[in-house]
Amino acid sequence: MEKNCYAIELRGITKRFGPVVANDGVDLGLRRGQILALLGENGSGKTTLMNMLAGIYLPDEGEILAEGHPISIRSPKDSFAHGIGMIHQHYKLVDVFTAAENIVLGLEDEKKLDLKKANARVREICQRYGFEIDPEKKVYDMSVSEKQTVEIVKVLYRGAEILILDEPTAVLTPQETERLFAVLRNMRDDNKAIVIITHKLGEVMAISDEVAVLRKGKYIGTVTTAETNPQALTDMMVGRAVTLNIDRPLNENQVDRLEVKNLSCYDHEHVKKLDRISFTAKGGEILGIAGIAGSGQKELLEAIAGLYPVAEGSVSYYPPAGGKEELVGKTPMQIRRCGVSLAFVPEDRLGMGLVGSMGMTGNMLLRSWRKGKSPFVRRKDPEQLAKQIFRDLEVVTPSIEFPVRKLSGGNVQKVLVGREIASSPNVLMSAYAVRGLDINTSYTIYNLMTEQKMKGTAVIFVGEDLDVLLELCDRILVLCAGQVSGIVDARSATKEEIGLLMTSVGGKEEA
Repeated sequence: MEKNCYAIELRGITKRFGPVVANDGVDLGLRRGQILALLGENGSGKTTLMNMLAGIYLPDEGEILAEGHPISIRSPKDSFAHGIGMIHQHYKLVDVFTAAENIVLGLEDEKKLDLKKANARVREICQRYGFEIDPEKKVYDMSVSEKQTVEIVKVLYRGAEILILDEPTAVLTPQETERLFAVLRNMRDDNKAIVIITHKLGEVMAISDEVAVLRKGKYIGTVTTAETNPQALTDMMVGRAVTLNIDRPLNENQVDRLEVKNLSCYDHEHVKKLDRISFTAKGGEILGIAGIAGSGQKELLEAIAGLYPVAEGSVSYYPPAGGKEELVGKTPMQIRRCGVSLAFVPEDRLGMGLVGSMGMTGNMLLRSWRKGKSPFVRRKDPEQLAKQIFRDLEVVTPSIEFPVRKLSGGNVQKVLVGREIASSPNVLMSAYAVRGLDINTSYTIYNLMTEQKMKGTAVIFVGEDLDVLLELCDRILVLCAGQVSGIVDARSATKEEIGLLMTSVGGKEEA
């Protein structure tokens, strides 16, 4: 291959963090007018590799070439000087500023801020590539999709010719994802070079021209998307044949475990978030919850767990020993003591559930410290649990005491989900448990959910992927604008049927 056929080329890139080798002699080339998908399991070194192009990390070994010439990237400023822009998983925006103010923030040539000129330039970029954004809108009024658009326009405004997007669709609805892909195709047609880091194989097949695969820090190879398939890509990622089938055994001993009746909730601005929600979750089944993002999934689980104020309605819990407990009015700690566990994985993984500065052991301790009678905290049990999750879910970390905020997003998630499942609850509520996880780990989590179901646990599973919901769940409750638009049998329902229910209130209902 000719040197000059690559816009950016990485040769022999190695990066170590203490004893952990994040990237091991990686060679990778990126061409103009191409979308390259970067694929690999959690902790395989994808984000670390791209962070070296973004000037966040320095490689320990190897070199970076631009148009065939060696370059040095020692800071994000150097990265921008070479036309590289990275859009990270967690957006770096000032909430009280407008879109345009965020976009020009920090630019040296903007000594005197001409907002009128900046707004016009932002509109010009949006028109050129098909973005939909108001330059004068404040960030705190924006949806997740709009914030991402601001981040992309920010790097284009700075003249980026090479764009790196890290998990760009993790928190987008299918419609928003499609709009983003249309924009990326427009950029590719404008001769930009684009890297997209993602775990979603369907999206890889839909958007990319080529796929580069990393495994445990090593570069495995690059394949043409049109000449491969999801199964072959999974085998490349994992290094062995992986079965992409979810096992769904039937638990014959189903019992009512949680009954929600006419549950209504309002947010702090008195906007109705849940409108007379009613359903029953049974021990021995997985009840899926589907809906377009923002339809009330988060509020529903938080209301049951005592984290969101309930305006009216009841949540009745039926313990295995018999009797009935009313959960509305109880604190989260009282609800947990009843045996109801919320494994909630929010958009901000470290914002709820885990303490970033602690290691795995410390985060396990958060669940068990109240159990002891002694003033001294027993570390032995949490340490055993940390080791078990480290082993069973293959968490990539130098040690179980290593701060979780320094782990990759997917590994943070494994720690959180593993801890909740290990508490052996009678009701396990899980929101977006596999968001950002690679396919192999996702299937491990699905199997863990099924194991819980077969033990008699009532599993409530909020998911984004309709194919997975139809394959994993026994029944699916569909939410639309805070209302139940239908409850269907997952074994006989179709994707189209659920898609219609997601956009229309008042549909088919099955007990």
